[in-house]
Amino acid sequence: MKYLAHIASDGREQTVRQHLEGTALLAKRFASSFGGQEDGRLAGQLHDIGKYSRAFQKRLLENGPRVDHSTAGAQEAFHLRNLPVALSVAGHHGGIPDLGSPLDPNDEPTLQGRMKRETEPCDAWKQEIQVQPNALPAWLSRKDSLSIAFYTRMIYSCLVDADFQDTQDFINGTPAPRGEGEPLHRLLPKVRRQAEKYLSQEKKDVVSLARNRVLRDCIEKGKTSAQGLYTLTVPTGGGKTFASLAFAMEQAAAQGMKRIIYVIPYTSIIDQTARIFTDLLGEENVLAHYSGVDYQLIEPDEKENPLLYRKLLDSENWDAPVIVTTAVQFFESIYSNRSSRCRKLHNLAESVIIFDEAQTIPNDYLLPCLSAIGQLVRFYRTTAVLCTATQPAIARFDKQLMGLPITEIVGDCSELYQTLKRTVIRDLGSCTRESLGKMLAENEQILCVVNKRKTAQELYQMLPEEGSFCLTTLLCPLDRKRKFDEIRTRLSQGLPCRVVSTSLIEAGVDVDFPSAYREDCGLDSLLQTAGRCNREGKRPAEQSIVYRFSLEGEEVPQMLAKNKSALEYAARGGRDLFTPEAVERYFHELFQLKEDALDKKGILSALCPGKGGNGFAFAWVSEQFKLIETPVRTVYLPIEEGEELCRELRNGEGDRLLLRKLGRYSVDCYEKQFDLLDQAGALELLPDGSAILTDLTWYSRETGLSNESDGGGYGLFI
Repeated sequence: MKYLAHIASDGREQTVRQHLEGTALLAKRFASSFGGQEDGRLAGQLHDIGKYSRAFQKRLLENGPRVDHSTAGAQEAFHLRNLPVALSVAGHHGGIPDLGSPLDPNDEPTLQGRMKRETEPCDAWKQEIQVQPNALPAWLSRKDSLSIAFYTRMIYSCLVDADFQDTQDFINGTPAPRGEGEPLHRLLPKVRRQAEKYLSQEKKDVVSLARNRVLRDCIEKGKTSAQGLYTLTVPTGGGKTFASLAFAMEQAAAQGMKRIIYVIPYTSIIDQTARIFTDLLGEENVLAHYSGVDYQLIEPDEKENPLLYRKLLDSENWDAPVIVTTAVQFFESIYSNRSSRCRKLHNLAESVIIFDEAQTIPNDYLLPCLSAIGQLVRFYRTTAVLCTATQPAIARFDKQLMGLPITEIVGDCSELYQTLKRTVIRDLGSCTRESLGKMLAENEQILCVVNKRKTAQELYQMLPEEGSFCLTTLLCPLDRKRKFDEIRTRLSQGLPCRVVSTSLIEAGVDVDFPSAYREDCGLDSLLQTAGRCNREGKRPAEQSIVYRFSLEGEEVPQMLAKNKSALEYAARGGRDLFTPEAVERYFHELFQLKEDALDKKGILSALCPGKGGNGFAFAWVSEQFKLIETPVRTVYLPIEEGEELCRELRNGEGDRLLLRKLGRYSVDCYEKQFDLLDQAGALELLPDGSAILTDLTWYSRETGLSNESDGGGYGLFI
């Protein structure tokens, strides 16, 4: 009997043996970058042996009932005592299951439960596929459950990517155009030429000299330093973006690494960073992976637009030279159990990964995130760089970082901080909204950052109409971008420009105000606001004041209370807050939390024996690990192109691509605000829980969605 795995639309047939051998070959190659090639091969050989059953062949040839074709391979791997392969094979369609308990019945979805299931007879596979049992790689300690769990995800990634690729290539009749960007060593000359251009400029001002010093240190350390864990601590405005790219390129060339991954916490600046890299390296070499990019908004045709088609493929597994992505996409993929999210993980090996604004990793998930970084650096030939102006004090988390030494790239950070000190921070104390509004109105150009969206809207109403702006996430992305463009223009032309914003203005936005105000917050946020003040150093620091203030009658949000307390601790005795020592004191105080507060959901313990006695709770962890947890509801706005997109949505034409396009015309609001808008008759509810705003009087293109019903949402921008 001929056993088939797939039948193409044109009648071509792929046998199960061909598919298993093709998948095994790819998975072996993918896993070779971290020494897991034999497990990759074994997973590929076993993943579809259930297709040798007559029941599956009937399903394929006669459209018979669905057949579980993955459990048979998982059982075989389990009998070979290869747990990472067994879990990977079991989950190659539905996601890596929890290990479960030996007491689990056969109807449980855990691996232990599935080991007790009766499967369709498929012994014919033994006549065509020869497997050899193999031990885990020597570097992987069987006693280290976290390392085995991470390794399991990497083998799973190799398997599902290989399975997808082999299947797609057969169905298409030709290999898809993947990984066609230039190798990093060929991109390096472009970066070196740009670096030489910066270094040769005749500007002798303090800021330019400091930026060049940072760039030289990054180039030298990239060339000469070994693969490992690094910090890049540079004050805001010190040229971190290009300098970190120069380090990454030099490091990749010196260590023979395959790609550079730039992890950014804010969607608001990912376009900006991707554009800088694209202009320098070429569009074909830079992949921006987040919702809203063009090759994800459309269905690119391979013949009509081969570049967009290839980028769509690259976004599936990050097979590109330079990737720019979000922290949410990066860390949630690592702790996911789903094939669509995990497929790219094996391409993290042999990479240089830059974590921009590293201080923004949420405290609730700090230990799992550091553990992932530690695993990548220790076992997967990855260099990681924590890049920030306010370096979190992570050296104390030696266990999660696998005992790795941490090396600072820039020499004498204290001197650099003093050189780039362009503002003076003063404590204004408590003030009323009215007095604050009056102070802001008296300035021609001023920035004020507050904690609540409602506060921003209220202060905006107190300002002169000309040249005043309100920036919050209550504005849709289209209107936010329009406002940012106008703000930059007015600042550059010396026109009145008064901006009241939530913390989204701190998200790497390149603006330069003469002075600024910042409501109660942590030291990292305060220094980020200061980075939008006198950014180019054109004024004396004494003339560029950043005022700390609290609002009368306004309690500090619970989520910021610990941060404010840590700031006050760092400022005791009138200490200068613009120093690495102050930042160290701040984070040391901030991290004086119990370990379970830095891993709020118990992610790491769920992967180790002890939670129910089993560990390896992959499915449970995938559900629990969410960097953004605030429940919000999406409201779509029928403005400009959004009007036609909303019409299509009403007519039932909605699909993933349409929703991505609508993202530019949407606002996420809290549950209470959503409910009150609904009670006012302003919403048309949709089946997925979102809504279309039917009464546009509730939306202002200057201040955003009406906050009369906000319910106190805080403007924390991730």
